[in-house]
Amino acid sequence: MISELPFSSNQPELGRILEGIVRAGEKVIEIYETDFSTEKKEDDSPITQADIESNKILKEILGETGITVLSEEDADDKKRLSEEKVWIVDPLDGTTDFVNKTGEFTIMVGLVENQKAVLGMIYWPTKKKMYLAESGKGAFCHDEEWEKIEVTMMSEIQNCHALVSRHHLSEKEKKLLDEMEISVVTSIGSSLKVTEIASGEAEIYVTTTNKMKQWDTCASNCIISEAGGKMTDISGKEMVYNTESVNHENGILVTNGLVHQIALDAVSRLDS
Repeated sequence: MISELPFSSNQPELGRILEGIVRAGEKVIEIYETDFSTEKKEDDSPITQADIESNKILKEILGETGITVLSEEDADDKKRLSEEKVWIVDPLDGTTDFVNKTGEFTIMVGLVENQKAVLGMIYWPTKKKMYLAESGKGAFCHDEEWEKIEVTMMSEIQNCHALVSRHHLSEKEKKLLDEMEISVVTSIGSSLKVTEIASGEAEIYVTTTNKMKQWDTCASNCIISEAGGKMTDISGKEMVYNTESVNHENGILVTNGLVHQIALDAVSRLDS
């Protein structure tokens, strides 16, 4: 059972929250298998009934903790800024992949304490896989049962496997991969880029966009860190959460940790 945790958690409701996320995933799949419609939000990004229904289930279960929720699909309640703990939620990460029926979409729930990601959960509904990490407890994946996950020990960047966005690969990102002499590159949707690195299936993901938001990274930041890897912006600054602006203004770099500085040096060379 997914609620039988692989570690003793500091979050007393964690088992119930995991069950709630699975329930949200079941609702998402139910809609995925219908002839659903797609609408556009103000920023031109797609939204479906699956985003809305998943959000409803997650807010209900997280609401029981008494901790404020910052969700992609709700108006931002700025009272969160004075609070020590905040849930940061993406009810459907990879809506474009959902619409395009690639199967590569996830549900992301992260807990922030004092502006740091301390708990992360990512559920992949089409595969029924749950990724879970908590500060100081390690990172785990539940398929049939919980298994510990870790990054690779690859330290030669030219031998690394890079993951890139299926929909948003920029010219600058292509030049970066060339600068690092990486030849093995795979396109994959949503937060699965980070869970793949955390699971030892690849070593690096970089994006230079300023469009990423805190709900796109919060859960995965905890997971990659606990798996032994690293996430920063592309200048090497640590990720900070529950700030006034929810945008990550300076891209994202995720690695197995061992090649992180080499990748940052490549970014620096390209920018100089």
